[in-house]
Amino acid sequence: MAVRTAGKKPFQERLNKAYDWMAREGIGMAMIEDSEDRRDSSLRWLTGMPADALLFLSVERKALLVPWDINIARIYAEADYLRSYGEFDRLPVKACKKAAALLKIPHNSRVEIPSVTPYPRFLGFIEALTDFDVICRETDSFSGALEQFRAVKDEEEIAVYRRAAAITDGIIDLLEKQLRGGKLKTEYDAAQLIEGECRKQGCEGTGFKTLAAGPGRSFAIHAFPPYTMEPFGTPGLSILDFGVAYRGYTTDVTLTVAADSTRAQEKLVTLTEKAYKLALETARSGRAAVDIAAGVDAFFARANKSMPHALGHGIGLDAHESPVLRNRGDNGWILEPGMVITLEPGLYDSKLGGCRLENDVLITEQGAEALTHSRIIRL
Repeated sequence: MAVRTAGKKPFQERLNKAYDWMAREGIGMAMIEDSEDRRDSSLRWLTGMPADALLFLSVERKALLVPWDINIARIYAEADYLRSYGEFDRLPVKACKKAAALLKIPHNSRVEIPSVTPYPRFLGFIEALTDFDVICRETDSFSGALEQFRAVKDEEEIAVYRRAAAITDGIIDLLEKQLRGGKLKTEYDAAQLIEGECRKQGCEGTGFKTLAAGPGRSFAIHAFPPYTMEPFGTPGLSILDFGVAYRGYTTDVTLTVAADSTRAQEKLVTLTEKAYKLALETARSGRAAVDIAAGVDAFFARANKSMPHALGHGIGLDAHESPVLRNRGDNGWILEPGMVITLEPGLYDSKLGGCRLENDVLITEQGAEALTHSRIIRL
């Protein structure tokens, strides 16, 4: 068995949280799958492996990584043991059974597999691991515990975010400069500028598909298709929603371009700006996320407007993570220092177009720190 050098920060500290949880829950071995049809960025969070692998953790604090591409794993990943997925015929069930033997998991131990495992595959695990108690659950699950852990970023993650935010701000400044200089004319131009600048700055790419919607398409929350050859930044309201992926972590910002806007369009813009300011002022450690979202909804309601989406969400290795800032009864999240969230109030009208303002915000002991500086660009 190939042995890796484990124990390097920050992965060991994250693994320790997982191991402690397993011990409390009586889990002998836990499995994480990050594959083409079942993505789970928790695997990268725990090991550094970019994608496409299985991870097995034992309550005895050992990690076995089973990557599809072992050469990539040798460069990026940290784990106690490394085995090629090909050794297990690229079959998760077979890999799980072998992992239990390699990690010396005692018979009758509880083995937890991902909560998103399809039922037919779950039956296959039960059939193959007859010496173990295989569990797959949605509530109080290992997957849910990792979601909670990842919601609060550690020092390493916050440092990465500050760099990613600086790159994002630089792109926003360049976009505004080119808009004012008349060099950026279409949705395609805006999207391609972002893609090119991402690569120049050493990013892995964009964090998600760039959404560029000119005045004729900005009425949609998420324009479809994401961008076209239609004009951008021409009279009316244009929306640009993008993020950069740096060392795995994505930013998520939205700016609105208001060019020769009408009085009615300017009202949408001004209300959105005020709603963003309210959200930033009320986003504080210890506050219930639902209350912050409800406050913005109430602000819009006083102007006889309504926002058709959540106020924001957590970001990290995925563009949408916990916590969520939405005005819904099932939202029990409380903001904590270290959370990185988006605040993105927006209004949309089928005739006037749409306006959204979104930035990435770090929750601190003192309040909310805007990491990015997107804005309304008035032309």
